[in-house]
Amino acid sequence: MLLACVAAVLGFAPPAPARAALKDTIPAIKPSVVGVGTLLRTRSPAIVFVATGFAVADGLSIITNAHALPDLDTERMETLGIVIATGQKLDFRPATLIAIDREHDLAHLRLAGAPLPALRLDSSGAVAEGQALAFTGFPLGMSLGLTPVTHRAMLSAITPMILPSLNSRRLDARAISQLQRRPFAIMQLDGTAYPGNSGSPVYDPESGIVHGVLNMTFLKNQKENALSQPSGISYAIPVRYVHELLQQNTTGK
Repeated sequence: MLLACVAAVLGFAPPAPARAALKDTIPAIKPSVVGVGTLLRTRSPAIVFVATGFAVADGLSIITNAHALPDLDTERMETLGIVIATGQKLDFRPATLIAIDREHDLAHLRLAGAPLPALRLDSSGAVAEGQALAFTGFPLGMSLGLTPVTHRAMLSAITPMILPSLNSRRLDARAISQLQRRPFAIMQLDGTAYPGNSGSPVYDPESGIVHGVLNMTFLKNQKENALSQPSGISYAIPVRYVHELLQQNTTGK
């Protein structure tokens, strides 16, 4: 108390408590981040990666992107699940699709067995433009090995999901369908992401609290250019829609 009073008189304040740096947060995030893929034992390779996901709630719920989920070959007994690296071995755990929100591009998968460490979801909605963020996932799937990779990002803008068309030639059937939907706010990030990052948690670098789910990146030209010419502009679905998804118990939405 005396030190604080003296510091105020002399015109300086005691040092603020140290905050966790991203290098300290990453080890706590990585065990919760998984690959999402399918298993078909008669295929080579048997496990195919499709996206990134992360554990929430009780550690048995996995959140990922709806657009990344494939149509399963049920006749050949293809199975949806998560992929975890155990040493040099890939461990596949089957998962059930519990709920899907196509409008907000989110899917909720459910595991059986031992829970994973769960990430904390923001419940305040207190995210602001200019805020530093990070996301962890698998940018190139299993091409680089199943080791989660972390990228820094900044929240550049909170913008409507519907991007305006520059001219009528770009109003294809998909764009017209989007214009007919109810617009919602999405997080635009100043950060480079790649196709395998779909479903990555976007979180505060200090607290590790998740603010969004990465779901797409802006392409300069064609999809093939995403690797050779990344735009550095990505988008994430606000975590409020994850909260809503976790309240559902069917896949009908």
